[in-house]
Amino acid sequence: MATSIEDTVTPGPTGGSVGRGGEQSRARYPDSEGYVQRDGQRLFYEVYGEGEATIFLTQPWLVHSRHWKMQIHYLARHFRVLSMDGLGYGRSQRCREPRRYGAAESARDCLAVMDASATERAVIIGYSRSAQYTLEMARLAPERIVSSVFIAPFFPYTPSHWSVLTHPLAQSLSRAFRLPKTVHRWWGHMYPAHWREDYPEFVDWFISRCLPEPHSTKGIEDGVGWALEIDPETLTATAYGHVHRNRSTLRGLAQNLDCPVLVISGDRDKITPPRDARALARLSDGKLEVVCGAGHMLHVRKPVQVNLALREFVDRSLRRDPTVHSSGDGRPRALFVSAPIGLGHVQRDVAVARELC
Repeated sequence: MATSIEDTVTPGPTGGSVGRGGEQSRARYPDSEGYVQRDGQRLFYEVYGEGEATIFLTQPWLVHSRHWKMQIHYLARHFRVLSMDGLGYGRSQRCREPRRYGAAESARDCLAVMDASATERAVIIGYSRSAQYTLEMARLAPERIVSSVFIAPFFPYTPSHWSVLTHPLAQSLSRAFRLPKTVHRWWGHMYPAHWREDYPEFVDWFISRCLPEPHSTKGIEDGVGWALEIDPETLTATAYGHVHRNRSTLRGLAQNLDCPVLVISGDRDKITPPRDARALARLSDGKLEVVCGAGHMLHVRKPVQVNLALREFVDRSLRRDPTVHSSGDGRPRALFVSAPIGLGHVQRDVAVARELC
């Protein structure tokens, strides 16, 4: 169906408190935001920065676009950045039709957001399940993809827990029976009946598995908060959306990628096996970046290595010289860390920060 732009807002170059009510302050606010309607559903998107090259941060499963908060402020210094809340998440419309959460439908949602934001071509960066959307976008509109990045990709090419959980028989069994948690740790959590009974417990379990690294309290708190913004019924619909799990289909989609490819994986990922990431990199003839000691939400917990890898890859795929396209005026920069314990310290640190700027 045709797309249409709705309620576009432009807060200005410095941004304001544009986000969701009561959200944490951001390192950078969007330069513009808006909605696009596709197939009767409203999708929310934001645009940061400017430049000839656009990076499109797509939507994964369970959490909305704020999970990219450690990437946006850095990438927007060098590129135009487009992000979206996928259908069912964040400020996009809630929908309970599983059909609308299939890989192909989600890819069409991404293309609609690109149209609405006047993005002709982009570097597509997907996380987890959104790897499936990138593969579908490459099938539907390869001319619109400059290059592709897959972070902790959901690419169930090798035998794993996903081989069971995404099997049609397994889905019907999960709907028909209340399986005891002792049958299998994943079975005990990854089925809709449990989500409806104790959704906060499932969210805490899943996000904690995404961040197994020590000292991840803040990341887990953020992830749990984002995940609790979607209701169990909507999440159930997203879970039953069609995803590719057939090996021959996955192999064909990966080999069809006619663009530079980067795959980033944490070697402690408990959600999507690192061997699947290696398979995707091999089949697509792409580069594999391994983040040692990192779990599934590696871009949240290890943002420096991920961000530097992203910028290097994008510059290389665009054939840009990073020394020419760097931001800033050449003056030395400092990382300013403040730990105020009183009003006087706050006033001092604000004054120092202003001078540094």
